[in-house]
Amino acid sequence: MTDVLREPVEKTYADDLEALMSQDDRPKPTGWVLSPQAVVTYIVGGQVGKRQIDAKYVGDRRIIETAVATLATDRALLLLGVPGTAKSWVSEHLAAAISGDSTKIIQCTAGTDENQIRYGWNYAQLLAKGPSRDALVPTPLFRAMESGSLCRLEELTRMGSDVQDTLITVLSEKMLPIPELNDAVYARRGFNVIATANDRDKGVNELSAALKRRFNVVVLPLPSDLDQEIQIVTRRVGEMAQSLDLPAPKNVVEEVKRVLEIFRELRSGETADGKTTLKSPSATLSTAEAIAVMVSGFSHATYFNDGILSA
Repeated sequence: MTDVLREPVEKTYADDLEALMSQDDRPKPTGWVLSPQAVVTYIVGGQVGKRQIDAKYVGDRRIIETAVATLATDRALLLLGVPGTAKSWVSEHLAAAISGDSTKIIQCTAGTDENQIRYGWNYAQLLAKGPSRDALVPTPLFRAMESGSLCRLEELTRMGSDVQDTLITVLSEKMLPIPELNDAVYARRGFNVIATANDRDKGVNELSAALKRRFNVVVLPLPSDLDQEIQIVTRRVGEMAQSLDLPAPKNVVEEVKRVLEIFRELRSGETADGKTTLKSPSATLSTAEAIAVMVSGFSHATYFNDGILSA
């Protein structure tokens, strides 16, 4: 048992990745640790030899196949969807299964500037020696290009449009100019970008047409039916509770179903029987929010309610 609160998924699911590597005899694109077929199996689950690989994403297999096929080309991938549709979760697992490293990540915000996308400078070195590669501070994108691995851009549309367009040269020319050194870094084979974005929240910036053309867009939908959503929430809540040393209450499935039924009624604006109209809240009431509610309920049940989960 590690004392790290949340390890990278390549460590958490190392056994699954090792099992797939040992059985994977299919062709791999340059720089990939698993073949495209094995990457899909890792994410959606399946049988590998005598080992059952648990699903990390419960949904349409073709969505994941499309995402993996995109990353096997020179096209960047944009995972689009409303908040709570597992965009970041899928992005992290794709990076882990393809590059063996999900930690090259840039969290995009309204305050993100070009230096956080391209490169920065160690000003002590810069003053002492002038512009040089030793004084340059590489960003995760820079390091991914040098190593031929995946870089993750979280919440791409939260960056200003002018900063977003910094990516155009990287995605089209596969190079990053360093004019201060009259040099450039050229991406090695295996490099690509996975970005996530949603167009539902306030404070997002529309992607320019030029940048959008550099991405293949894959839309991650909300779970299609209640049973699928119950499966997702029950599994994810169990994993999170285990990492927090919270014992699972006996009535987990019943309470998960009750919470999700309430969420679905509020999202649709009417009760399940269609007899009563409800005022829909401004919040998304996504699967991710249901998971947060249930984990909080686990904690309350463990410490204040004799292990019984209730409203």
